[in-house]
Amino acid sequence: MSEEVEEFREKVLLAALAHVPFEGWTNAALHTGAQDAGLDPAQAARTFPGGPVEAIDFFNRYADAKMLQALDGMDLENMRVRDRIIAAIQARFEQNLPHREAVRRALAVLSMPLNAPVGMRCVSRTVDAIWRAAGDSSTDYNWYTKRGLLAGVYTATVLYWLNDKSEGNTDTHNFLERRIETVMRIGGAIGRAGKSFAGAGSPFDIFRRPSARR
Repeated sequence: MSEEVEEFREKVLLAALAHVPFEGWTNAALHTGAQDAGLDPAQAARTFPGGPVEAIDFFNRYADAKMLQALDGMDLENMRVRDRIIAAIQARFEQNLPHREAVRRALAVLSMPLNAPVGMRCVSRTVDAIWRAAGDSSTDYNWYTKRGLLAGVYTATVLYWLNDKSEGNTDTHNFLERRIETVMRIGGAIGRAGKSFAGAGSPFDIFRRPSARR
């Protein structure tokens, strides 16, 4: 897809986001957004031929890109892996803060069985972006292990964040740290059992190991 089309899609999306909290992820919200952006409403339909679900998918990619932009300004090199992960997820939430209701409504749409594949793709893409930003370069079974573990942590934290009314979302930060600590603690027990049985380390050590970038 050309850069011009991507810019056009972003323009429609950003204008439509103001209407999603009231109209939901609907064609009406996309059309009104197109009008607000000074565009022909019919262009909204051509921009997102898959309708609101395609717009949600694009919204997810847009949010991932903004997260990565925020991470570019951070000193990730001198952070532990777990701290890089936390920083990435927090950056994701911070850039989505003005659109929290849009995220809530997007999850409702993606929870429908017909849209489940899109929801899975969005989560997979986001956790992959987070791990790559954290310096992961694995290509073996660890690629799947890392992303599967993080998907569980990330989705649980998103649900918590949606209802977080604490100042600066500190409760979400604490929740995220507890979730990662729990994964590490459980993983430590499994890793010890695995070593005694087969001499193998734990896949949960991924939150402790230095990344390939260090």
